[in-house]
Amino acid sequence: MNRSENNLNPLREGLQVEKTAPPCVVVIFGATGDLTRRKLVPALFRLASQRLLPAEFAIVGLSRSALSDDEFRSRMREAVTTFSPEKRVDEEVWSSFARGLFYLPGDIGNPETYTKLKSLLDRVASERSTGQNRVFYLSTAPAQYYDAIKNLGASGLAEQSEGHWTRIIIEKPFGTDLDTARQLNVEVASVFDEEQVYRIDHYLGKETVQNLISFRFANGIFEPIWNRQYIDHVQITNAETIGVEGRGAYYESAGVIRDMIQNHVFQVLSLVAMEPPNSLSGNAVRDEKIKAMQAVRNFTADEVDEFAVRGQYGPGSVGGQAVPGYREEPGVDPNSQTETFAALKLYIDNWRWAGVPFFLRSGKRMPKRVTEIAIQFKQAPHLLFSQYAEQNLEPNVLVVRVQPDEGITLRIGVKIPGQQTRLRWVNMDFRYGASFGVDPPEAYERLLLDCMLGDATLYARRDMTERGWEIVEPILEAGQRRSEEFPNYEAGSWSPVRAVEFIEKEGREWRRP
Repeated sequence: MNRSENNLNPLREGLQVEKTAPPCVVVIFGATGDLTRRKLVPALFRLASQRLLPAEFAIVGLSRSALSDDEFRSRMREAVTTFSPEKRVDEEVWSSFARGLFYLPGDIGNPETYTKLKSLLDRVASERSTGQNRVFYLSTAPAQYYDAIKNLGASGLAEQSEGHWTRIIIEKPFGTDLDTARQLNVEVASVFDEEQVYRIDHYLGKETVQNLISFRFANGIFEPIWNRQYIDHVQITNAETIGVEGRGAYYESAGVIRDMIQNHVFQVLSLVAMEPPNSLSGNAVRDEKIKAMQAVRNFTADEVDEFAVRGQYGPGSVGGQAVPGYREEPGVDPNSQTETFAALKLYIDNWRWAGVPFFLRSGKRMPKRVTEIAIQFKQAPHLLFSQYAEQNLEPNVLVVRVQPDEGITLRIGVKIPGQQTRLRWVNMDFRYGASFGVDPPEAYERLLLDCMLGDATLYARRDMTERGWEIVEPILEAGQRRSEEFPNYEAGSWSPVRAVEFIEKEGREWRRP
């Protein structure tokens, strides 16, 4: 066989064929909400388009609105057209997909709704041959989680029969502090086994975040230097250009620490810091992630100033457009003490990371929308080329870009061509789109398919959610008992002045992505 023929054989090239989900039904609580319209149904339709869903598949939407099946199908058709990346619908695929869409109007808090749901699921199983495999997706306000979980248990819908499975997907936030997170976990555990529970964090579905495990443990040149001996510090940046987007009332009760850091950013941190798992099974990976987070050094509310900075944006300009300050946003208290920016310095007290600071920052109304992980290596021990550099000698930096322009960049020093010895710092770039010729799949596509396949690797486990709250609890406590001079950074700037001083006193500086 010649080389060109060999290229046609994916098994010879070591590639895996994508797995198709088994027959099942997905029940979406809050089916008329924004998440269902923008993310869930478009993601499921795209999976169907890629033949990753079986013909024996159905979606049951449940919400208060009085809609018929046909009206629900019409709304979802519009959602798929509007929010799918292709902005178009294959009519043949849609026709098959739409026949599996059903709708049940009902109150999540009313036990009678679950009697009707059980009857509908039996009919769907008969019409669509979905069997008894079920995913319940809580796409509702967190306050409704308790009613949904309690009634699923009381109605028997949470039970699993021999050879069939029942799973529940819970959207963040997983509580609003440590006590409420524990309370929610206890409530969930009273109805579902932990193996049935999938706590979704869409950041973990992003291709670049998933690639961290492959990048670290499949490349022999990086893992030996992924430690305190070679790495000076790590920066994780999550920056948004948008403000609260009309969600002022919600954001007043949340803030960036609850909304982003204790879940999204900590999940990324755990992947950067974890030890090699003994396999790629869900629990093996999550065991190593929680070990890393348990090694994060705790601090008290009295020590917060040493480990954290909070900020709130004032009026400014983003992308050339004047924007109001946070306190001028609809639904926001004019004297609000809610943070829209936070920077943290964490230490992971274990053998690999002892003494290496991890600097995390997340904020709204930043100059750029960017999420990245920057691994800054230590300077070369002897500055042999200091007199030949065109600019100051720089350390090597490895940057993993999560969004936008997913990829990986390694910054290195090289000689400029010519007779003289002159150095310049350049980037070695890998970009997903350029290398593979396709856009990465949407996060919800991967995560929904994983749940149907029973793979919980990219979902948050109970212990991980509680540990995140344990780490940030002192910051939340300090914020409640003292007032800050807010606003303290201008919209369109990178941070409050104190955040700059915060990192500079450690002898480092924030990157400008």
